[in-house]
Amino acid sequence: MVHYSTSRLDASFAALSDITRRGVLEQLGRSDASITELADRFHMTLTGMRKHVGVLEHAGFVTTEKVGRVRTCKLGLRGLEAEAAWIESYRQVWASRFDTLDRVVEDLKLREKRDE
Repeated sequence: MVHYSTSRLDASFAALSDITRRGVLEQLGRSDASITELADRFHMTLTGMRKHVGVLEHAGFVTTEKVGRVRTCKLGLRGLEAEAAWIESYRQVWASRFDTLDRVVEDLKLREKRDE
């Protein structure tokens, strides 16, 4: 099994667990935006948006650059390959378990028909 950095996965999933942060990523996928623009768009205070951007920045999903008094946010360079691989490994485990369960159910149905 592939080994993953637990702290990186924790940061990623914590960042993605919030609907506002996912919305910020969607917005930044369309165009860069200042923290003020993001706060206005999501009807939040600047402090609240800074905290959300900080979580996204910590996870590597967003980078910020300050020019004068404006802090501009853009998508970071990090993708979701490790997270997708982690999810896929568990998808395979669960698929295997469901396949086994399907075989058990089919076996029980056959036995039921034989006993009728």
